[in-house]
Amino acid sequence: MPAEAVPAEPAAAKRSPRPSGRDTYTPESLLAVAVEVFIERGYDGTSMEHLSRAAGISKSSIYHHVRGKEELLRRATARALDGLFAVLDEPAARRGRAVERLEHVIRRTAEVLLAELPYVTLLLRVRGNTRTERWALERRREFDRRVAALLREAVAEGDLRADLDARLATRLIFGMINSVVEWYRPQPDAPSDSPDGERITETVVRLAFEGLRK
Repeated sequence: MPAEAVPAEPAAAKRSPRPSGRDTYTPESLLAVAVEVFIERGYDGTSMEHLSRAAGISKSSIYHHVRGKEELLRRATARALDGLFAVLDEPAARRGRAVERLEHVIRRTAEVLLAELPYVTLLLRVRGNTRTERWALERRREFDRRVAALLREAVAEGDLRADLDARLATRLIFGMINSVVEWYRPQPDAPSDSPDGERITETVVRLAFEGLRK
């Protein structure tokens, strides 16, 4: 996903109390805490001490699960990327006219973002300062290239406008999708007129395809 997201407000004030003790943590729950801290402080600004305090466990207990904070970053970004690339392998993304496959990919990309919001948010914030970040950026570019190729195929089949640059259109579509991480905060007690995930997804698809179709 090509667009970069703007950092959200600090989450420290709303973070729920952490359980203490190594036995209360699994690799998955530790990863969730690490992602929250990485988003709040930035990956470069996060130390193992910050992670230890946020998790309520010792640094040695963290090392029981992972080799260090870069492994946590790799696991978190891989979770987001695996979700995105899985979309491209879904039957509806592989069969039928290109325009129908493209619409499916765009809709499902928005759904993955909403379902994996913290992990995709972190993915959008990597800057390429470490080997893991460079790996994540290249995987994002590969996803972008594959969707752009699908868009070009839909143009060639005559279903989309031919006067648009496919790579640029792809980046702008994903820029719209990615911007959701800047403001969407799902809450169980949200007002009835607050946008839910389904409404966000359908609005994204409608806006994208009203501009793309002939």
